Formats: sequence, C-alpha cells, structure tokens
Amino acid sequence: MTIKHWPEGERPREKLINQGPRALSDAELLAIFLRTGIAGQSAVSLARDLLTQFGSISTLLNADLATFCAVKGLGPAKFAQLQSVLELGRRHLGEQLSREQVFTNAETVRQFVRTHFQGYQREVFLCLFLDTRHRLIACEELFQGTIDGASVYPREVVKRALQLNAAALIFSHNHPSGIAEPSQDDEQITRRLKDALELVDIRVLDHIVVGQNEEISLAERGLI
Repeated sequence: MTIKHWPEGERPREKLINQGPRALSDAELLAIFLRTGIAGQSAVSLARDLLTQFGSISTLLNADLATFCAVKGLGPAKFAQLQSVLELGRRHLGEQLSREQVFTNAETVRQFVRTHFQGYQREVFLCLFLDTRHRLIACEELFQGTIDGASVYPREVVKRALQLNAAALIFSHNHPSGIAEPSQDDEQITRRLKDALELVDIRVLDHIVVGQNEEISLAERGLI
C-alpha cells in the first residue's frame, strides 16, 4: 500500500500540516524530503532503511556526494536538494540572530555553530563578530585547515574585528574527528586571541569546539 492510501492522519505531509513538524519522527520528516519511495517500498519505509544504514540523521546529512549517491533510491538531484535545504537553514538562522540580542544565550550560540558546521570535513575557524548589544555583525570563516588542524593568526583576527567595529567576539571551530574535547592547542590559541584583543578593548566571550554530537564551551569551563 502506498502512502496516498494510508489514513490521512498517518500520512507524513498531512500530519506535518495538521500537527506541526515536531510531531513527526526522523523517518517521517525524511520521507517528506524524499517524496517517493522505490519499487516495493514507500517513502517512509525507504527513510527508515536509510536511517538504519547511516546510523543517524546527522550522519546522513553529513554524507558526501559519493557516499550519498551510492545508496539505492538516492542520487545527485536529491543530494543537491538536501544541501540546499541545509544551507537555507543556516542562512535563516543567521538572519534571525543578526536582528536579535541573542548571543548572551549559550544554547543559541551552540545551535548556531552546530548548524554552521553541519557536513564540514575539514577544520575551520569561525569568528562571530558582535556589536555592543551582542547582536551579530558578521560570521566569517577566517582560517581553514586540513583534517589535522588550522593555523590561526591573532593579528588577522584583530584587524578584521577593528574593520567591523566589533565590541566582542565568539570563536568556534570544528573537530572533524567528531570528538569535541578541546586540545591544549585550542586553549593556547584562545588565550593568545584574548590577550591580543584586550589590547584594543574587544572582549572574547567564548570559544566553542564542535564535535559530531556535542559542543564544548571554553567559557563554561572557566578557560576564558
């Protein structure tokens, strides 16, 4: 039986419209994205199999083109659609945060950087430049590295902060290994950045390390 023959209350699309997206399971949300199943499988059944195969929704979203397209029922068109949806989510969140005084809320910052780094395979150092009311002025990737790390230059951070007339900064970088635990190098560069920015009266509010399933705040650990 195809989804269109299911009772209306059980169809993912109608369920979302009537009850909202939070009422749907991961498989039901994924089924709406897939739109159709394959021979012998509904979209929901295919979605369940994909989640089982990849292990989690996060792993599926982070899959590269080759891995994604190697799965029956997927392909370049769906990969492009999925990446478009993810990027729209990032931009929507960024626009919201640029209009509101939200960067004093640790969970909001975590959500922002978690979304930003979704799918990244290389280590990237992100700078969030804030005004005096802690609203987002700009979010920029100043340094990129290999999977082993990125070189960070305090002089370049200070220069860009002054150009943007920032009053405070939040740093974040990802660990492609998936383990969020900060390294000694992470702590050391944070201290160097804080010292350099203090000379021009700019505050460092936090440095958040993003792993696969968690984010660790150096500020919450008393390291800033």
